[in-house]
Amino acid sequence: MSGGIELTGMVLRAAPAGEYDRRVVLLTKERGRITAFARGARRQGSALLGATSPLCFGTFTLYEGRNAYTLVKADITNYFRPVRDDLEGSCYGQYFAELAEYYGRENLDASMSLNLLYAAMLALQKPQLQKRLVRYVFEIRMLVINGEFPQDEALKEPVSDTAKYTLQFIFSRPLPSLFSFTLSEEVLEEIARLQDRIREKTIDRPLKSLSVLEAIICA
Repeated sequence: MSGGIELTGMVLRAAPAGEYDRRVVLLTKERGRITAFARGARRQGSALLGATSPLCFGTFTLYEGRNAYTLVKADITNYFRPVRDDLEGSCYGQYFAELAEYYGRENLDASMSLNLLYAAMLALQKPQLQKRLVRYVFEIRMLVINGEFPQDEALKEPVSDTAKYTLQFIFSRPLPSLFSFTLSEEVLEEIARLQDRIREKTIDRPLKSLSVLEAIICA
């Protein structure tokens, strides 16, 4: 087993493994999406019990194995508790995490995707922002990062000038100010209809968390 490494990232998904362990999927800045096992993380009093919950962001110390990593330590800097403690916010967060996992690749720099995910989670905590708008901004920018959003074609769609300006804003705005605006319901609906069509053509499998999110919103 090689020496320990420190990676900055976020827990995207966690599941039981064996009697007391957890299997986690991390999106890391340095090595993209990776799978790690946290030994004893489900034992009461384990230092990794809370740190291996989905949507935790921080620095993770791991040992690299042949097929997976072993997580031995975590320094969590943001648990995003306001999001996780709110049913609707948690559903949005889980969807963002699943979309980030879908596009994540091992051993590829994921700094842009990770930074976008972090910024979107912060945006969900702001009561003045429409969560639905945060979702579509996150979706569109994630597709742009991965080269799958048809920018030229989208700007030719029969939508309002405000919707086109909004799309251009989402395409190019620096991340610190990306989640800094609100829209009328009419313009947001234009953006939503367009992005829903693009997502359905681009994503090649159903996303379970999206189905849950839409069920909660429509309930």
